[in-house]
Amino acid sequence: MEKKRINPVSKSEATPSIETATPPMEQPGKLWNFLKQNYLLIIGVLLIIIACALAYHWIFGKPAVIYATAPVERGNIESTVVAAGIVQPIKYVDVGAQTSGLLKSLKVKRGDPVVKDQLIAEIDSVLTETAITSAKATLENMTSQRSLKEAQLILAKLQRNRNDSLYTHHSISASDRDITQANYDVAFADSASLSAQMKQASASVKTAKANLGYTKITAPITGEIVSINLLEGQTLNANQSAPNILRIADLDTVTVWAQVSEADIVLVKPGQDVYFTILGDTIRWNGKVHQILPTPELINNVVFYDVLFDIPNPKRELRIQMTAQVFIILEQAKGVLLIPTAAVGNANEGSTIEIKVLKGNGKIEVRSVKIGIKGEILTEVKDGLAEKEKVVISEIRTKNSTNKSALSAKKGL
Repeated sequence: MEKKRINPVSKSEATPSIETATPPMEQPGKLWNFLKQNYLLIIGVLLIIIACALAYHWIFGKPAVIYATAPVERGNIESTVVAAGIVQPIKYVDVGAQTSGLLKSLKVKRGDPVVKDQLIAEIDSVLTETAITSAKATLENMTSQRSLKEAQLILAKLQRNRNDSLYTHHSISASDRDITQANYDVAFADSASLSAQMKQASASVKTAKANLGYTKITAPITGEIVSINLLEGQTLNANQSAPNILRIADLDTVTVWAQVSEADIVLVKPGQDVYFTILGDTIRWNGKVHQILPTPELINNVVFYDVLFDIPNPKRELRIQMTAQVFIILEQAKGVLLIPTAAVGNANEGSTIEIKVLKGNGKIEVRSVKIGIKGEILTEVKDGLAEKEKVVISEIRTKNSTNKSALSAKKGL
């Protein structure tokens, strides 16, 4: 049997060629070359991925909400009508001249205190003294004439009576009797006329004496000199008008004139408590409304009414024409729960509204709250809240909260 001979394979033929395999150290170099050649493409892919992530968050992400809160606190509150006012003296007198002449002396100056009947000014008395002398002379002349007329009247009366008796006995004629009667009537009329003239002359003397007294001007009330209109040396003519020399005001008590608009005057009543402050001072001055003047005043097409109240001023801390910020109290409560008025919006006093409360765990709870007195800054809470709880005043959202998609709106985000 023929045996087949198997030729052995050489080692060089059985081993793969080394030239057909890629050396391991050359692979990173090719990756680097690939990145260098396609880096723009890679950056574009990364930007697309980031944009997709942001778009997803923008459309489906829940917006963040920041709550502005304020604690429920206990304190005092009042409902007021605010008005502007002016401080005026409760009583003042304009002191004038009742007689004409030269203002000889002025014995006071502005700010001086005076008491009633104190001499404060003098007018030259030469003219009034001359007028007294003239009036007295006229009266004396009338007195002398009256004595003559009375004597003539007595004589005429005697003649009339005698002739009446003679006429009764038919001793004289009726004509003679009538003449004596007429003479008596004339004498009587002259005497009566002279008596009237004497009364007039006597009145002139009294007037001249009064004018002499008016040359010394005294204070009609106790108070303070607040203004002086005339100076020494000026001539006063009281015949045409009564010239005002100065003004005296009683400043122990002052009156505040507050101007209240027609929209608020219906809320103001006599007897209500009121207080005010003045510029540059924090002291509160308290009083009560005692009068509402019926006549309004039109200022810039707005109707205002004057509300008056008195304030004691023993230390003269309040001065005339000071500006007062007036608060007329309509309602007030002490030791009640208070929240900012911003939390209740336009709700009316006594109404029940819903308010958001921020709990300790960060969640929001909606409460039904009954409000009481409502002020410009704080509002009273009668029911529904406890002290120290935090009420939500406003909500502050992130930017993406203003651009919700329809899908996010359906999700309630």
